[in-house]
Amino acid sequence: MREGAEGAGRLQRQPFRRLNLTDSAFSGIIGQQRAIEILWTILARNKVPHALLFTGIDGIGKGTTALAFGAALNCTGERPPCGRCRSCKKIEAGSHPDIHRVTPAKTGIKVDQIRDLCGSLSMKPYEARTRVVIMEDGQTMNPEAANAFLKVLEEPPDRTVMILTALQTTDLLPTVVSRCQQVRFRPIPERVLERYLHEKKGFSEKAAMVSALLAGGSVGRAIGEKDSLRMERRGWLLSELTSLSNRPLPVLFSLAERLSKEKSDLDEVFAIIRMWLRDLLICRYNPNRIKNRDWGREVRNAAKGFSQTRLLSDMAAVNQAQKEIIANANPRMVLEGLLLQLAGCGSFPRASGKAPG
Repeated sequence: MREGAEGAGRLQRQPFRRLNLTDSAFSGIIGQQRAIEILWTILARNKVPHALLFTGIDGIGKGTTALAFGAALNCTGERPPCGRCRSCKKIEAGSHPDIHRVTPAKTGIKVDQIRDLCGSLSMKPYEARTRVVIMEDGQTMNPEAANAFLKVLEEPPDRTVMILTALQTTDLLPTVVSRCQQVRFRPIPERVLERYLHEKKGFSEKAAMVSALLAGGSVGRAIGEKDSLRMERRGWLLSELTSLSNRPLPVLFSLAERLSKEKSDLDEVFAIIRMWLRDLLICRYNPNRIKNRDWGREVRNAAKGFSQTRLLSDMAAVNQAQKEIIANANPRMVLEGLLLQLAGCGSFPRASGKAPG
């Protein structure tokens, strides 16, 4: 315990100051200045809770920030986390014996994983001032695992900080949430993400714009797929949308069938359609704010044929279609109804068919 007390004293003597994100390893995390400032305040004031809960969508830096925070707790450099001291380098390499990561198996986090963790936590840290447990995607814990983890939170081990990441608090047991200090991570603004992809990841300007547009604020999603495939799919679908009203029914049904075959891509399909309709709606009032900037001429031309009432109805239909597919309605049937409405052939019907299997 003496080692931990000395470490805490060293942190406590550091003067509190506003974080400059270029100072440390936190600088590699984009679009989360508010979350990082909260964590820096915790460090500078030496008021580290035994459990933290990072919430937000996937791919916005929750896990990376958890590692950086763990590094800061154990850093021996002047501006933690420095990324250069022995402790920081071991954490970055994934070889630090006192940084424990719990990740979901195929079907989520199991109780056996929590029991294994408890066995490790029953021993003293090997070399760290503060041992760190990072449990990723906590919303995947089954009830037995969640209750086992709750017991750990109720009787936290000495010199240990637990960081739980999850999509939202409602996915977790309220008793787990109540024992953690929550830090919210926001979706990354499109322009911030676009600049990052272009300047740091080597995306072309157009590829960066398209990827940021479709990523929903997630850097992980933005870089997780080849930008050429994403651009090709978006260009094809936008081309189809510009001419829907001129297509015969068999072509609309064929398009619905094609889209339904790749269910994993449907979220992006709905995002493209939703942004197209949004641009048609906003174009007449503020054309400089359209999101599909490279399709500006097509947006302006298409917007002339739609009323505000029609566009709002179409946007509501897109939202309803996505909800029904999430509820396991038959994707092809839902998409057929949606495309019929978007083409002006009728109103979107509520799907009754369930997906086979």
